[in-house]
Amino acid sequence: MRQASLSRKTAETEVELFLNLDGSGKSEIASGIGFLDHMLTLFSRHGRFDLNLTCKGDTYVDDHHSAEDIGIVLGRAFAEALGEKRGVRRYGHTILPMDEALILTAVDLSGRGFLAYDLRIPTEKVGTFDTELVEEFFRAFAVNAGITLHVRSLAGSNSHHVIEGAFKSAARSLREAVSADGADPSGIPSTKGVLS
Repeated sequence: MRQASLSRKTAETEVELFLNLDGSGKSEIASGIGFLDHMLTLFSRHGRFDLNLTCKGDTYVDDHHSAEDIGIVLGRAFAEALGEKRGVRRYGHTILPMDEALILTAVDLSGRGFLAYDLRIPTEKVGTFDTELVEEFFRAFAVNAGITLHVRSLAGSNSHHVIEGAFKSAARSLREAVSADGADPSGIPSTKGVLS
């Protein structure tokens, strides 16, 4: 089973997380940030990853530390659950419409953490959530998962739709990348023989 249970405790946050890559999209999320709970719930659903997450953070300061640390722990959980990455497709991409928003994501389970981010979010906040934290979350996730992740908005005038489209699109790209490659079920999809 491709699963991981991880925790991270700092002076700013305490994160507990369980991830099952071969789940059905069930989730229990309590990040302390309502909007991020919504995004991670749909990330779990569209990726068909089972995800249990709790975070106690210093949200009285702002949501930055919690959003970033959740990205760190989720990324590390993906890396641990994937192991050597034998038998995976490695690559995934999705162009996802969310009403007027159109979002492109592409993933490579390269072993090299990198985020290319060009998500144009019209407003600085959605409710009380600082929209600049979307980039912080995705960067922390990509670097700690050891993946190359491209996130780009092709259209969109509603901030909620743009962000929601990004989380759904990323989940579906990851779902494709981590899925089994029937043509090579035990091989590592790299001429180097390793993805790290």
